[in-house]
Amino acid sequence: MKVKGAEKRRIARITEEGCLELDDAVALERRLRISVNGQEVLRLYCSPVKIRELVVGLFMTEGIIRGNWCAERMTVKYGRDILVDIPTEGKVSLEGGTITSGCLGGITFERTSEDAAVGEGIKVERESLRDLFAGFQRMSRLYELTGCIHNAAVSDIKEFITHAEDIGRHNAVDKVIGHCILENITLEDKVMHVSGRLSSEMVSKCARWKIPVVVSRAAPTSLAIDIAERSGITMIGFMRASRFNIYTHPYRII
Repeated sequence: MKVKGAEKRRIARITEEGCLELDDAVALERRLRISVNGQEVLRLYCSPVKIRELVVGLFMTEGIIRGNWCAERMTVKYGRDILVDIPTEGKVSLEGGTITSGCLGGITFERTSEDAAVGEGIKVERESLRDLFAGFQRMSRLYELTGCIHNAAVSDIKEFITHAEDIGRHNAVDKVIGHCILENITLEDKVMHVSGRLSSEMVSKCARWKIPVVVSRAAPTSLAIDIAERSGITMIGFMRASRFNIYTHPYRII
């Protein structure tokens, strides 16, 4: 069965029994070239799924366009490269762009002011959080096929609202945020689930939208903990079956 975001490649698999030639699934990687009013402003690499959500999440979170723009007027053309053009009367700001600790040369942009603190948001029972994250880990069909995909998902305290997969962990987060922006879904009472490590730029994206709880199966960095503490985010790492670590603001987990 063909799965969007993957393709078959002929490989030689070596085992103790010998060599076997077979078709194996590999994750698709495409270059995304983003233009504003016909002028290219940004390139990145991604999985060729949920491109509109990715661009909306990235541009809105990082404040790349200063002024009004309409995602519905965005054009997306698929080919060897994926070409996106955004018509707008706003100004493009790429000042403060830095290469992040993410894979594939991720980029994040410094904002001019500190994000406002996250509100009280929600409280989640430990058992519910474990069940949600267990469900999250079962959602990635592409990871099961290829072994090289990151996931992100947004849920409330009972069920998932959106899920995305990408070769880049930042891209996956931007995709689920972008979906919520496009669907006018508030993030201030939601949980962000991610598959990879919690670095500073990942937590900053969540702080930008005042997401109160962020959960990962991996570990956070020191700067990520600092940002979560300052922003009021409950940050959870090493989520494994019946145990996990709460690094900041544990009062939301009951």
